[in-house]
Amino acid sequence: MRIVIQRVSHASVTVDGDMVSQIAHGLMVLVGVEKDDSPEDADWLAAKTVALRIFEDEQGVMNRSVLDIGGSVMAVSQFTLTASTRKGNRPSYIRAAGHDLAIPLYERYVAEVERLTGRPAARGIFGADMKVELLNDGPVTIIIDSRLKE
Repeated sequence: MRIVIQRVSHASVTVDGDMVSQIAHGLMVLVGVEKDDSPEDADWLAAKTVALRIFEDEQGVMNRSVLDIGGSVMAVSQFTLTASTRKGNRPSYIRAAGHDLAIPLYERYVAEVERLTGRPAARGIFGADMKVELLNDGPVTIIIDSRLKE
């Protein structure tokens, strides 16, 4: 699994002109699931997400997590994170997991984030044509790949 975490002032997801979720200060997370991913990958990434110290403390040092600041988390599925661009100019999504694996692992990631934070996470709608709007704070953007955890 691969995630892109952005520290945001606010974020929202709109589908067919209707806002389906929004958050204030916190983390906007794009979640990509590949064919070989496992529930352990989802759990590991969720733990990294909520513990990542990318919010400033009193001295202006990035030393606080989303847990520490009481921030919100939004998770949006994004299969394009699995793209391979090694050959040619057209991305290949051959490594992307099908719905039968991607949906349960995305849902597990979100459930684990909720368990660890003790609060509901905002989310997009899996497979929908979503419009994601956010204000990146910093900007701070972190990419984490579960294949690189060891």
